[in-house]
Amino acid sequence: MKSLSRRALLRSSVLAGMAMLAACTVTTTNGVTTITLDVTKVKNYGQAGLNAAATVTSFLSTFPAMAPYALAITAAETALSGALSAFSSAAGSTLTISYDDASWKTRVDSILTDLDTLAAAIESAIAGSGSTLSTSVIADAKTAYNALATIISVFKALLGVSSAVRNGPTSMTEAQALAALGVR
Repeated sequence: MKSLSRRALLRSSVLAGMAMLAACTVTTTNGVTTITLDVTKVKNYGQAGLNAAATVTSFLSTFPAMAPYALAITAAETALSGALSAFSSAAGSTLTISYDDASWKTRVDSILTDLDTLAAAIESAIAGSGSTLSTSVIADAKTAYNALATIISVFKALLGVSSAVRNGPTSMTEAQALAALGVR
């Protein structure tokens, strides 16, 4: 009897989960797994990140003590915007891409890396705010962060990244997170 390792179990669970998501298809032919991504979904995830950055920087902009955090978020937002623009230009009117193609993988990974950097900057701003921000502003910033963390988690799951859960399970669905960040 062959024992199933934790890694194999996670990988098969992620692949099964990806197959159920409308954002991609997973096919295996002769032992080679191909992931096809919905271009609109990737663009929506990137836009969600940009919206999260705009939301949080708007909170921070009126507090000079928060300027270093706002600068870090703005830098991450700029990088994400560039990666998303490059992806969108390359995709053009294409509906799906193969994540297994090296150039597409690089573009998609760039968006994901920039989303991670942005989330870390937002998380630092929230942690570093102390009593500078009101409770309602902190709550709104945390909502934006949690929505972004959900999007990142779903995105990583689509790509089969083993660390698909960010800081534990999220409390939002993908649809709720996109709605919270103004992406329909």
